[in-house]
Amino acid sequence: MIVVTGATGNVGRTLVRMLIEEGQEVTAVARRITEADVPPGVRPVAADLSRSSADLPTEADAVFLLVGGDLMMAGDPTQVVAPFANYGRIVLLSSQGVATRPDSPSHGQALAAFEQAVMASGTDWTFLRPGGFASNAFAWVPSVRASRTIAAPFGDVGLPVVDPGDIAAVAAATLTQAGHEKAIYDLTGPVLTTPRQRAAAIGAAIGEPVTFREQTREEAHAQMSTFMPAQVAETTLDILGTPTVREQQISPDVEKILGRAPVTFADWANRNLEAFR
Repeated sequence: MIVVTGATGNVGRTLVRMLIEEGQEVTAVARRITEADVPPGVRPVAADLSRSSADLPTEADAVFLLVGGDLMMAGDPTQVVAPFANYGRIVLLSSQGVATRPDSPSHGQALAAFEQAVMASGTDWTFLRPGGFASNAFAWVPSVRASRTIAAPFGDVGLPVVDPGDIAAVAAATLTQAGHEKAIYDLTGPVLTTPRQRAAAIGAAIGEPVTFREQTREEAHAQMSTFMPAQVAETTLDILGTPTVREQQISPDVEKILGRAPVTFADWANRNLEAFR
């Protein structure tokens, strides 16, 4: 049996489906979740990992552990990891920032503390360290629908954003296959794309021009702080505006594990075009 935390999110929802299609027994965990949120046969468990683990299975073959923004900044890593110490394997969705932004309280220090807690748990582990998510573009849905416009900072700075579906596929492989013990994988897309290029890709997907407007850093920070902790927004903007050499590198890990190239942002946009119409 495999436990998936963050089971209603961009990665977790897809991962649950993939595991079920492989014939795995799955327990899906999220703060708010019901049977209507999961495929038939999946056991939903509503749990806040920062407070209670009473309803979590005491043993499992593996767990996919997702640390959300508020838990990342305020959770006790040892307490969060402890319920999974009897599991066969912990696959932690961490961040590339552990290596590229070690001084950042959010992307670096907080997630490094969770990695250390997982390593200290005594179970087998695998760390997945993605860069930016293609699905962050969902934040543009309201403005695209309303006025066919997109506003973002640093319009011409490229990053190799990764499709959450690729993260889920890598997670499924590392949860169910041998050979990934004590491995750390950087997960990126196949090419650098800029916000301006991603806006054009969304326009191409929906078949209508989308106008791009470049935000100031201050405008972007104010907007991002409405849905993520301010410290997380600050480091995110540092990455978006002044990425390090490593943050702009294309990692081979997705292709190495899945045997295919990572999905492009344009393909992600085409797959999700109905959201923007």
